[in-house]
Amino acid sequence: PSRAGPGAVAPPRAAAASERGAGGRAGAPGPARRGPARPSRAARAACAAGLVQQELAAAPGLAAAGEAAAATAEVRLSRRRWAVVLLFSSYSLCNAFQWIQYGSINNVFVRFYGVSAFAIDWLSMSYMLTYIPLLFPVAWLLDKRGLRLIALAGSALNALGAWVKLGSLKPHLFPITVLGQVICSLAQVFILGMPSHIASVWFGSREVSTACSIAVFGNQLGIAVGFLVPPVLVPNVEDVEKLAYHISIMFFMTAGVATALFILVVIVFKEKPPHPPSRAQALIQSRPSEEYSYVQSILRLLRNANFLLLMVTYGLNTGCFYALSTLLNRMVIHHYPGEEVNAGRIGLTIILSGMAGALISGIWLDRTKTYKQTTLVVYIMSLVGMIAYTFTLSLGHLWVVFVTAGMLGFFMTGYLPLGFEFAAELTYPESEGTSSGLLNVAAQIFGIAFTIGEGQIMDRFGTKAGNLFLCSFLLLGTIMTAFIKADLRRQQANLDNEQTVIRSGERSEGPRSSSAPTGCSGR
Repeated sequence: PSRAGPGAVAPPRAAAASERGAGGRAGAPGPARRGPARPSRAARAACAAGLVQQELAAAPGLAAAGEAAAATAEVRLSRRRWAVVLLFSSYSLCNAFQWIQYGSINNVFVRFYGVSAFAIDWLSMSYMLTYIPLLFPVAWLLDKRGLRLIALAGSALNALGAWVKLGSLKPHLFPITVLGQVICSLAQVFILGMPSHIASVWFGSREVSTACSIAVFGNQLGIAVGFLVPPVLVPNVEDVEKLAYHISIMFFMTAGVATALFILVVIVFKEKPPHPPSRAQALIQSRPSEEYSYVQSILRLLRNANFLLLMVTYGLNTGCFYALSTLLNRMVIHHYPGEEVNAGRIGLTIILSGMAGALISGIWLDRTKTYKQTTLVVYIMSLVGMIAYTFTLSLGHLWVVFVTAGMLGFFMTGYLPLGFEFAAELTYPESEGTSSGLLNVAAQIFGIAFTIGEGQIMDRFGTKAGNLFLCSFLLLGTIMTAFIKADLRRQQANLDNEQTVIRSGERSEGPRSSSAPTGCSGR
């Protein structure tokens, strides 16, 4: 959470996208040209990137047919795209709310169920733990069955988990609430990595980053509501029966909303738009399924040095956010006893400012395409915000904590959609669901480690030491981000294919003859 971030749904493709845009591949005939054979700039970039071409050479006819189909495909935006992304954002909101609803009033649930604070922390960490082993099965299911099934499964499990929690309204029924939370954690495996995938399948190249930010926006808003609503609906009263009544109101409301959203998904959510929204998406949809190897796709991602750096840095930043969100109630209550409501409001401030940061960063990326520079600046400011929050938390002035928490949230939470979109650029034409899923695996691993580690440090050495622990990893992530190269393959594919369409129109005016380049070398 944010828990940002795993055509017919466009599966990962072995094809090198930039060469598609250039109109040719190794071993595949390309458009006729006059003059000496000379590989395009995009072809040389594809070779330099080390994209696998042996698979493509095995099916040159299919590759050529796919490229021809992509060049003539009608690119058109669907009106339904906004309904799809807003609906996804809504059930992602509901799932994120259920992730943080226990942690935001940790001390209340500790007293109600008679368990340790660490046990309540694990209700949040269950989301992180479940995601790690289930990412690849869900990614495989996405490839085989498509985006609509993934949406149905995620929204259905989210509703089911909410209803199961209603069976845990007695202090001795803590295992039932654990079961409900685990079911909700299964749902988020079908949700967490989808923002960039939905944006790519449904939105044009000039609005894809904004759409991704809106999709992540819902998850962040869910965390914000999870910080705000539980302290209001479930006051820290002494009477256990009254406490159970207040908890039941929260659980019933959540179950009702989750069920309504599932029904809307059944009615509204479609597999893909009638026409591809961009040239890059048209290329992906045109590739025959015979060329796809899921294992090879994963291996290509793991051989992509820039993506590996991004995966680690994204995991460090988002893992810090998960730990901070899970332990926020304990931090604030330690310095400001009895301020459960304000602890929730501080969490709300972090998320709301982060939502603004995410939206602004999405619009900025759509206009400037400065992925590397923007990501690095936001990472540096996340570190600055974390340092400021660390040293103001214990000053005794809540208003100062609100200000520094807002600054921290604007950059740290605003980083989440940046990571998804940067990954989509670095790994095109691989599936966005796969690349964002790997980012989230890293986030879950670091999130569990940071939550446990900071919790233990806080218990032994205090909150300042725990937060400095997080600052050290944000510093490491900032340094690693500086070494990521801005290899924007998706942008290059869109540019090259626009040029290909123009050249195709020029060639239709008269025949030309020559041979297409078949190699990747030369100037």
